[in-house]
Amino acid sequence: MAEEKKRLVALGVTGCIGAYKAAELLRRLQDSGLEIQPVLTESAKQFVTPFVLQTLSGRKAITGLWDEPESVEVEHIALSDAIDLLLVAPATANIIAKFAGGIADDFLSTFYLSTEAPVVVAPAMNTKMWRHPATVRNIQILRERGVRFVEPGIGYLACGWEGKGRLADIEDIVDAASYALHGDTYLAGRKILISAGPTIEPLDPLRFITNRSSGRMGYALAREAKARGAIVTLISGPSNLRPPYGTDITTVQTGKEMKSAIRDSLDGTEVVIMAAAVADFRPVEPADSKIKKTGNQQEIELEQTEDILAWLGGVEPRPFLVGFAAESDNLRDNAQKKLVDKKIDMIVANPIGGENDVLGGDETQGLIINKDGTEREIPRCSKKNMAAVILDEIEQRIDQ
Repeated sequence: MAEEKKRLVALGVTGCIGAYKAAELLRRLQDSGLEIQPVLTESAKQFVTPFVLQTLSGRKAITGLWDEPESVEVEHIALSDAIDLLLVAPATANIIAKFAGGIADDFLSTFYLSTEAPVVVAPAMNTKMWRHPATVRNIQILRERGVRFVEPGIGYLACGWEGKGRLADIEDIVDAASYALHGDTYLAGRKILISAGPTIEPLDPLRFITNRSSGRMGYALAREAKARGAIVTLISGPSNLRPPYGTDITTVQTGKEMKSAIRDSLDGTEVVIMAAAVADFRPVEPADSKIKKTGNQQEIELEQTEDILAWLGGVEPRPFLVGFAAESDNLRDNAQKKLVDKKIDMIVANPIGGENDVLGGDETQGLIINKDGTEREIPRCSKKNMAAVILDEIEQRIDQ
């Protein structure tokens, strides 16, 4: 089988201190399976050399309209037809103004006018420049033309100011590029709610009951759903993971808090994916102070926590409902029973314990069972790939 052709992204780099991150951004884009064509403005060369980006990308870095072309084609036209995305990061107020005003006095601004590919811009500038009415208006003009912006971060700026204007996190820029490349799908514009991670139930002010869930599956689902154009709400238990760019995230601790957050977010939701591993039990009476060792056995009375999935199965209007079942034995039978008992539309069953354990890691495997009885077995793969498979199944069945 022929190797799938990589998608080509033109990475425009302009002249500000954030340009030093261009090399890292390029590498991260390559890690996402993309091929990168660097394009530098003259001022960008004061912060990062073309040689660096050329070496990393394996492609000649374009720096000016009058560079010697590699073919007889008009380079900015030929490249504009070849790329799948134009990503400008960092983007100065100057290049944003050129784009908005249709000024074409260097390669990057001329290239922008000649491409019909999606455009993503990650601004970086002094906070006063960011707030200036001219910049605000230029960004509004470009948004109206379909240009996507990755909002700058808030923090200490190279000029000594502190405020909004620093280049967004590399991970957020990569996410935004991925979303633009993915294109809208059947889930575009639909509101999807995803729960992720563990919950914790306190024993005393220091200790708690929880499980080994990392949240990776839920976060991968949120990132994939966002890439498909969905409006994503993520309800997450404790996790060290970075929230996917552009998602509305609420963090919770206990199962009770998770149920409350889900209830508050249900209005207009068409799909709910309960990927969270909600603790099944909690102490009936958590101690107000730290439980001390006494030399004797401690007895702690437990009660069941909220069954969020069963509750969701009875809400009206009822969203398309996807549950997860982590099982140490009888994977299919236990998952099938949960599907029926909870009145849900689809369940993803994952093995835990032993050599096939999937909790906490980057890989997973499992079985998707639909309420019509159809099944799909998923061999071991990354949680990113599993998320894509799950959302493919949802797209096929959401309106049935």
